[in-house]
Amino acid sequence: MSQVKVSKRIRIYTAEDVTSHSSQSNCWISHSGKVYDVTSFLDDHPGGDDLIMSHAGKDVTAVMKDPTEHEHSESAFDMLEEFVVGRLGSSDNIVSDDWVPEDDFHPEQTDLGQDFEKNQFLDLRKPLLRQVWEAGFSKSYYLQQVHQPRHLNDSARLFGPSYLEVFTKTSWYVVPTLWLPIAVYLYVRSTLQFTLGNNALPLFSNDPVAPLRLLLVTSIPYSTFALTTACFLFGNLVWTILEYTLHRFLFHLDFYLPDHPAALTLHFMLHGVHHYLPMDRLRLVMPPAMFAALSYPFTRLAHLLFPAAMANGVIAGSFVFYVLYDCMHYALHHTRLPAYMKEMKRYHLAHHYKNFDLGFGVTSKIWDYVFNTVLPV
Repeated sequence: MSQVKVSKRIRIYTAEDVTSHSSQSNCWISHSGKVYDVTSFLDDHPGGDDLIMSHAGKDVTAVMKDPTEHEHSESAFDMLEEFVVGRLGSSDNIVSDDWVPEDDFHPEQTDLGQDFEKNQFLDLRKPLLRQVWEAGFSKSYYLQQVHQPRHLNDSARLFGPSYLEVFTKTSWYVVPTLWLPIAVYLYVRSTLQFTLGNNALPLFSNDPVAPLRLLLVTSIPYSTFALTTACFLFGNLVWTILEYTLHRFLFHLDFYLPDHPAALTLHFMLHGVHHYLPMDRLRLVMPPAMFAALSYPFTRLAHLLFPAAMANGVIAGSFVFYVLYDCMHYALHHTRLPAYMKEMKRYHLAHHYKNFDLGFGVTSKIWDYVFNTVLPV
C-alpha cells in the first residue's frame, strides 16, 4: 500500500467503510490506499456509470491497471484525485481466533514510533484523549484499532494537565480501601434499620456517625442479622448481573456508537482505553469518581424499589462484590493465581486477544451461559 500523507481534512477509513457506500446515490471506491467518493462522477464517466457501479464499494487498483477491463490515461488518474475523501488504514490484526492463552502471559512492548507511523491512529507518546477528540478516522477504524492491544512499560497519558491526569489513574488497593468501609457502614445501617425501623436513623448528611453510635447501645437479635445478610447476598447476585450487563451493553456499545468524536472520546474513556492498553496497571480498576457516577442511579433505584433497610443491605452486598470484581480484574491481568482464577484469567484475556464480542463475565461465566455469550478458550 502506498504511503499517503495524512492531514486533518483526510479521514482514515476501513475497507468496510468503503463497502457500505455502494449505491447509485452514494458511491465510493478505493485505489492504492486512498478512498474516493465518485458519486458525482458517475454520469460523466466515459465508460458509463455501469462500469463504476460494478465495482462500487470495492478496491479498483487492479481493475484500473487492466487494459482489457478499461484503459485509463494519466489524466484519468489525475482527475480521480479530485474525488479523494480519505485513505485506508492498516488492516493488521493482533486479536485473532487463533490466539492461545498462556499461564505466564507477558506481551512485548509496542514500538511507539513504528506503531503510529504504520497505523496513523493514536500517538502513545502524546496525551490520548485530545487525539481521539480531534480524530481523523472513522468510527469503524477507531473500533478496529482500539481493540488491537498495545503494551507500554508505563501508563500512557490521557490528559495534558497533571491536575486532570491524576484522576485517571487508580492503584488496585484504592478500591478496597475506599469502598469496603462504605459497604460495612451500609450493612450496619441496614441492620439498625431492621431493628429500630426504617425512619429511626437520621440522614447521613445530618448525622453520619449515628449508626456507629447506636450500634454500641442497641441489642440486635439474630433474626435481624439474618434479614440483613439475606439482603446482602441478594446484593451479591445483583452485582453479578450488573457486571455482565454494564460490560456488554454499556462498555461494548460499539455498534450503536455515533460516528462522532464526542461519542468516540466517551467510549475511549469508559472502556476503549482498557482494550487499547489492557496491561496498564493503573487503569485496571475504576477511578472512584467513575464508579460513584455509575453507581449513583442504581443506588437511587434500590431506594425506590425497597424500604431503606433492605436497600442499604442490597447496596452493601453489591459494593462488596464490586470490590471483588475490580481486585479480581487486576489479578487476572497481573497476578499468579489459584486454579479457578487461572481459568478466569485465560477466559478474560481471550476477551481481549481472541474475541471482544464474547466473554463479558469477569468474576464468573454464569451470565455468559445464560445469555449465550460464552467464549470458547
